[in-house]
Amino acid sequence: MVPTGPTQSVTSVVLAGGGTAGHTSPLIATAERLREADPSVRLTCVGTPKGLESRVIPAAGLTLRMIPPVPLPRRVTPELLRVPGRLAGAVRQSIAILDEVDADVVVGFGGYVSLPVYLAALARRVPVVLHEQNAVPGLANKIAARFAKVVAVSFPNTPLPHARHVGLPVRAAIADLDRDTARDAARQALGFGPDRPLLLVSGGSQGALAINNATEAARDELLARGIDVLHVLGPKNLTDAHVTVEDPDTGARYVPVGYVDAMEQAYAAADLMVGRSGAGTVVETATVGLPVVFVPLPHGNGEQARNADFLIAGDAGVLVPNAELDGPRLLAEALPLLTDPERLVGMRTRLSGLVPRDAAADLARIVLEQAGA
Repeated sequence: MVPTGPTQSVTSVVLAGGGTAGHTSPLIATAERLREADPSVRLTCVGTPKGLESRVIPAAGLTLRMIPPVPLPRRVTPELLRVPGRLAGAVRQSIAILDEVDADVVVGFGGYVSLPVYLAALARRVPVVLHEQNAVPGLANKIAARFAKVVAVSFPNTPLPHARHVGLPVRAAIADLDRDTARDAARQALGFGPDRPLLLVSGGSQGALAINNATEAARDELLARGIDVLHVLGPKNLTDAHVTVEDPDTGARYVPVGYVDAMEQAYAAADLMVGRSGAGTVVETATVGLPVVFVPLPHGNGEQARNADFLIAGDAGVLVPNAELDGPRLLAEALPLLTDPERLVGMRTRLSGLVPRDAAADLARIVLEQAGA
């Protein structure tokens, strides 16, 4: 219930999601908007010790409670036999958290951590709002969609019952980003000059081997052509061998980093990106108007290839299968765009308006409505 006077209780919202930035980023974005809509709201996040959430959620100033991860094997293996016991234990811990914070509503963003929290909410008759990031839904959200009060989705044709197209919540720093205004300051902060084209390469929060290998193979030619490169390798992939390189003739720089906390800064600095087509990358880059060469993750449910369908169909992005990406292919796709500003401007123009810009505010409003229902 949304408080309107001193006698009313504080609204308590439990947010579940973790594992990768694809789950944590929309969670944090929604939490931002919940605080704006109701400054007295009590926010409690639930994650697992194995996921990215253990670092980024506390860094966002949010309370994080931990439950054990319950991975769901995609094949019948001995590990599958352990799932019921592990799930029951995680559900019990989730129930204890909901009781402790007197939860009014649960909002889940999928991933391993969400299913125990969804089931705990069902047991305690706490309304559930779920958000599915991908065009192909994950198992946890498929299950929870059967009893959730609201099923919010990022993409209009996501196959979930009673789906409501809200878009993907992105942080205010991204939703409000003006790349043209922020460009020079972002480049200076990242160690680049203002004049050369800049290629941003990122395989997501964990990095991507195929993208990293292709970028390293293409590096010298990119620098020789006067292209700056910001290469986000993933924290576990950055080694002592990865050092900043500057071409003596063109002055172009290759800057390797493990992770970028403020991706809006990298988006503002870049002219083109090479990256995975997770929902977060697809929607964030479309929101800010950054053209991308997408290299979908070849595993999972095939959701990454589907996520970028509408951009490829609208000639607002490029897609390269993971198995086809190497140094020469990266050069063949990136160089014609980076050396043709008019083509990049055309892609930016076609990106405009393709995604809802402030889905986080819309989802926050839905969550508070359900809390007070």
